[in-house]
Amino acid sequence: MIATLLVAAAMAGWVDAVVGGGGLLLLPALLLAAPHLPLATALGTNKLAAICGTSTAAFTYARRTTIDWAVAGPAAALAMLCAGCGAALAGAIPASAYRPVVLAVLIAVAVFVTVRPQMGLREHAEKRTPWRRGLAVAVAGAGVATYDGLIGPGTGTFLVLAFTTIVGADFVHGSAMAKIVNTATNLGALIVFAATGNVAWLIGLGMAVCNIAGAVLGARMALHRGAGFVRIVLLVVVLALIVRLGWDQFTIRS
Repeated sequence: MIATLLVAAAMAGWVDAVVGGGGLLLLPALLLAAPHLPLATALGTNKLAAICGTSTAAFTYARRTTIDWAVAGPAAALAMLCAGCGAALAGAIPASAYRPVVLAVLIAVAVFVTVRPQMGLREHAEKRTPWRRGLAVAVAGAGVATYDGLIGPGTGTFLVLAFTTIVGADFVHGSAMAKIVNTATNLGALIVFAATGNVAWLIGLGMAVCNIAGAVLGARMALHRGAGFVRIVLLVVVLALIVRLGWDQFTIRS
């Protein structure tokens, strides 16, 4: 059980640092390796490990590339509040209510990224208008952050796509801003889960160490290999999310 969780945490840290979606690996591994944990506790423990990785990746990106703080700053502040609200509602909304919606969005994302191969490969500064910045803050800081508090997997991917499509960031800079906001969403959710006693601290801290190692490696690879590499990882993660959610939907209906 311990070996499975540590390996999954390291892999999730790498995926999260590059493009987001590490929860696709970490949360299922946690639920499989520790089936005795209630869902809320699994979510809280996942946030403990994830915040260590995302904050490490955010620091790595901030040291080596420029970040549009006019977007990332307000989005992060709003995201911390909204993720906390989402965490407070975790368990109140059945997964069956949102799974089809998220699945449809992911399929649309996969098609969109595939048919637009140049998207995210370079920055489009002309999109940095005040209203687009405001829209990006609202989408990332409120919509995506609330989803992260509720369940989480795919949050980083949605954030990267929001910053890429709305304010014209390339995938590397979009991922950098996503890490700032994702750190805030993890913190907001973690505070709520910890306050309600839904964190397995010993398991979470062990996973956090491996998550940090994976995050450092992932962030450095993304910065070194550039937007084309991030785009490929993005497509792989989105397709994996589609398969996972589609399988869940199919097995529940069966």
